[in-house]
Amino acid sequence: MEKNENMQFESPTFTQRLKGMLGVDIYRLFHTPLFYIFLAIAAIIPAMIIGTTGMPGPNGEMTEPLFTNVWQAIASDNPLYVVSHIGQYANMNMVFIFGGIMVSIFIAHDYKSGYVKQLFTTHPKKQDYMMSKTIICAFAMACMCITYLLGSVLSGLLVRLSFTVNFGSLICALLGKLIMSLGWASLYVFLNIIFRKYFAISIASSFFFGTGILIIGAAAVVGNSSILNIFLYGASVSACLSSGLLSVITCLIVSVSWAVIYNTIGTHILNKSDVY
Repeated sequence: MEKNENMQFESPTFTQRLKGMLGVDIYRLFHTPLFYIFLAIAAIIPAMIIGTTGMPGPNGEMTEPLFTNVWQAIASDNPLYVVSHIGQYANMNMVFIFGGIMVSIFIAHDYKSGYVKQLFTTHPKKQDYMMSKTIICAFAMACMCITYLLGSVLSGLLVRLSFTVNFGSLICALLGKLIMSLGWASLYVFLNIIFRKYFAISIASSFFFGTGILIIGAAAVVGNSSILNIFLYGASVSACLSSGLLSVITCLIVSVSWAVIYNTIGTHILNKSDVY
């Protein structure tokens, strides 16, 4: 009895706390229709774009195809910050736009369902919440990238597009896109923490930043400058069909840096404000 009275219960470590919260978030992600709906959307997007390419126009003439190669639906041929036609924009970067909407709905449900109130009553570490949400949302967007890839390949086979590509550059481009999921997730989680009480604004802000309008505007002034790679959209664009290892490293550095920055600021905001 004396031994039990003198026992001291140690607080869970950071790793234990994060593991526990991730376990809950993973369970919630796989048990909500939202995740599977957005996976399907990611697969349908390239199918719609590729499937309608070269279709007859209103006067019966054949429209110019957006793509001549299936992999152009994955990434542009070169790093393009300013696009001249929609075909240069219509690639896997669109996943990050719809991924932002998914993150907004996912986090909004935390507040609407009362999950956040219950969570912070028993689990006061706001940093753990930010990190768990960033990791799980990055995972969800990476999964969307994979279904987008599958949709592109299947559609390309159906319309018989060319599959010719530099395999090494393609792998680097895909790795870059997957890595960028972390940076985009951190931005979207941060935006939704700021606008947690205003769902419509959080959706609009995620869509606005996801389209890369700001970086496109900057590129219109300074041109296709490599310095724009310090921005999320810039680094995402650098993951193209002429990518190499340097492009992958750029995506990694930018994505991790943005994750650290936005998790730090987001944690500070949660600690200083009413989270309910």
